[in-house]
Amino acid sequence: MRVRALDLLIAAAVAAATMFPAVWYLPFDPGTLLLGLLASAPLVWRRRAPVVVALVTGIATTWLSLLNVLPDMPYGQLVATYTWAELAAPAWRIAAIVLTTAGVGISLVLPQENPPSFGYVGLMFVTAYALGAGVRARRDRIAFLEERTRRLTEEQAAAATNERARIARDMHDVLAHSVGLMVVQAEGGASVVRTDAGRAEAAFDAIAETGREALVQLRHALGVLREREPEPAALEAIPSLVERARRTGLDVRLERGAVPTLDPRVGATAFRVVQEALTNVVKHAGARRVVVSLASDEGGFAVTVRDDGRGGAAVFGHGLSGMLERVQAVGGQLRTGPRTDGPGFEVAATLPAAARP
Repeated sequence: MRVRALDLLIAAAVAAATMFPAVWYLPFDPGTLLLGLLASAPLVWRRRAPVVVALVTGIATTWLSLLNVLPDMPYGQLVATYTWAELAAPAWRIAAIVLTTAGVGISLVLPQENPPSFGYVGLMFVTAYALGAGVRARRDRIAFLEERTRRLTEEQAAAATNERARIARDMHDVLAHSVGLMVVQAEGGASVVRTDAGRAEAAFDAIAETGREALVQLRHALGVLREREPEPAALEAIPSLVERARRTGLDVRLERGAVPTLDPRVGATAFRVVQEALTNVVKHAGARRVVVSLASDEGGFAVTVRDDGRGGAAVFGHGLSGMLERVQAVGGQLRTGPRTDGPGFEVAATLPAAARP
């Protein structure tokens, strides 16, 4: 509504300035008044059809110039030039430049205006065009910045969601692994506390050590909330996982071949895969033997955990989705399923040496 009122006000002011000489200094001529209206009134619609309005006002302005009744400045055509420079599409701007240049040339050449008028009028139109182009550039810049801000906001929201998911996966891995081992060790210690004090003491020592390790890993997992980069567990910590699982009574063997230099994120992912797999074997599989294998694989890295337990999807509990997300997040692949060489279940992750962005 305000824009419409402004356009009406501009059209009225231009009409008054254009028709004033014809009304005040010249005999009454309806034709001249009509041309004055055509050179100003269409400005009401200048935002809807800037090139058409410029064409109509330009024809009327040129005609007034040929009749020698044009005021000192072609007000309507200057406003129209500003408008199409601001709002018209590139192709239409080129057409408008050609037509405006032709109209101005006719208005100056045929009435045989003096040479200084060419520079004076040309400067006015160049200024009008520059003002319109400047407003268009500023509007485009604002739109670009708003779009970039929107994208950055979406990216930050996605990053925050991914970080929450990562923390949730870390919490699940740490708690499920540590608590699962502590429960198994506590049950084992309680069953021999009266008959074998040494084994009971070892079980309770293992519980304490597992709890301390869980606290350390939780501090690392939650370190991002204290505005510092967490310290992810890596391949060097896998032997401690194997040792803690071995204390539950499992026969766990670690086979480690040649290992390439890995991105820290890949090392952390390998650690979590082994941690989740061992946790589920202890809690669900009913296995006696487990083999954890680490080796190079076609320029990348392979992690395999095989057991001789019951097999089946139940081995994983609720950790399979988190394990799969971790592996895919660094650009790796995860294969899970019953072993083909005997009873039991197999978890096999193929990871790149460097995590994808």
